[in-house]
Amino acid sequence: MLRTVYNPAAKYEAGLDEAGRGCLAGPVFAACVVLPKCIFIEELNDSKKLSPAKRYKLREIIEKEAIAYSVAYAMPSEIDELNILKASVLAMHRCLDKLSVIPDFLIIDGNYFIKYKNIQHKCIVKGDSKYASIAAASILAKTYRDDFMNEIHTKFPEYQWNKNKGYPTKAHVNAIMKYGYTFYHRRSFNVKSLQLKLS
Repeated sequence: MLRTVYNPAAKYEAGLDEAGRGCLAGPVFAACVVLPKCIFIEELNDSKKLSPAKRYKLREIIEKEAIAYSVAYAMPSEIDELNILKASVLAMHRCLDKLSVIPDFLIIDGNYFIKYKNIQHKCIVKGDSKYASIAAASILAKTYRDDFMNEIHTKFPEYQWNKNKGYPTKAHVNAIMKYGYTFYHRRSFNVKSLQLKLS
């Protein structure tokens, strides 16, 4: 069962997570969620453990029940400039900039974060399977990113982003080798070495 809070003394504890870090194309998305301390959302879990239908159903509940939430992203050009870890944190900071309340404690999935203003934080490895607010953030980040990839798929259908969401499937890598990069591709990711591994 997911825990509701890490720091009981905090008035607003925000959970943060990202989606799309290992992709060849598309932005990296991040989400930030502040949940009520006593909330229980049935079937809430790490987004990777849920079906797409379940994720979208839970997104509706999260957005209805959360005290506050926000979603933001960093574009492929920013990923290429900064590196994927720093771009993920940039997306998280943008979420916090947009949040309608000011949190006094942050819990972040993973082991890397850059301090945001003067707010205390804690990085938690596999936090999306331990804390409700991080799990909720993982669902929002994943579903909003999937929506984005489905939308840009209509402009570049040959890359099959509606199916692979920008991840390095064999079909996606082969399409890059055949058609080249688009505006949405991360040029700092080594596609040729990936093709050798996939073949």
